[in-house]
Amino acid sequence: MGKFLIILQGQGGASPFGSLMPMVIVLFIVYFFFIRPQAKKQKSQNAFLDNLKKGDEVVTSSGMIGKISKIEGNIVTLHVNEKVFIDFVKQAISKDMTESLNATPESK
Repeated sequence: MGKFLIILQGQGGASPFGSLMPMVIVLFIVYFFFIRPQAKKQKSQNAFLDNLKKGDEVVTSSGMIGKISKIEGNIVTLHVNEKVFIDFVKQAISKDMTESLNATPESK
């Protein structure tokens, strides 16, 4: 019986924080590489949508290019061609047309 107690006392448990440390490190990596950049991107997109005004040339998420002719709440009307006006939900506007035209293609 005495040897059994000595063996149990000698085992000594490892710190529970040692097993949690890898999980904490993974959570920090996920936050800094995935969550934080996406939140920044969403914040800048919301600021862009809030600053839309009549006359801006924009590109929609589907690739439609047009000039904003009217904004009513969450609906944006684009003047696409001479007599063609199309209504879009504001969130479908992805970027400013001038930014798209000025973007330089990446060199290979």
